[in-house]
Amino acid sequence: MGEKTAVELFSSWAEMGKDEGMETGHSPSVDFMISKAVPKLSKGFSAIDVGCGNGWAVRRLSAYEGCQGCSGVDGSESMIEKARGIDPDGNYACQRLPDWQPESKVDLVITMEFMYYLEDPLGFLSDLNRHWLNDGGIIAIGIDHYVENPVSISWPDSLGVPMATMSSQEWVEGLEDAGFSDVEHHQTGAKEGWAGTLVLLGRK
Repeated sequence: MGEKTAVELFSSWAEMGKDEGMETGHSPSVDFMISKAVPKLSKGFSAIDVGCGNGWAVRRLSAYEGCQGCSGVDGSESMIEKARGIDPDGNYACQRLPDWQPESKVDLVITMEFMYYLEDPLGFLSDLNRHWLNDGGIIAIGIDHYVENPVSISWPDSLGVPMATMSSQEWVEGLEDAGFSDVEHHQTGAKEGWAGTLVLLGRK
């Protein structure tokens, strides 16, 4: 199987309707991330979902008490078209990352199942700290592909997509090296044969 990019993979999934399954599968983890991140923020926060897919987490956060605005960015045109079709009034950008930056900084950056598709995910953490987040802002990251989740280790080969395979400690240290403080990590949704989603949080 030849390698494809993550954008190509998720565009094909959007065309097959698999984006709805992504929402169903990832909802518990994202709800956990939101429950951990939002209490750390002042009322009246802004947010952006990095790798937003069809925008379901953007819409969830937008409805959250205290959220004054949430936008989404994704490299897949097919996913962004779906997001705009579902939510015509929403703010969705089709942009390739890590090169793009938002016009205005936000208080919360949330991202689920995106970071390890980047060639240099730890370098992108530094960009998020410097160019995306307001002072005191929170980053919340959800990751299913990591060393302590053995079932996920075969994904790069089985999907034919390059992925950065790192341990939870490497992610924690990466956040700290990028300038984040109060870094914490959790594993949510663990069950037999599945170590759960690795959730990482840090404050700028």
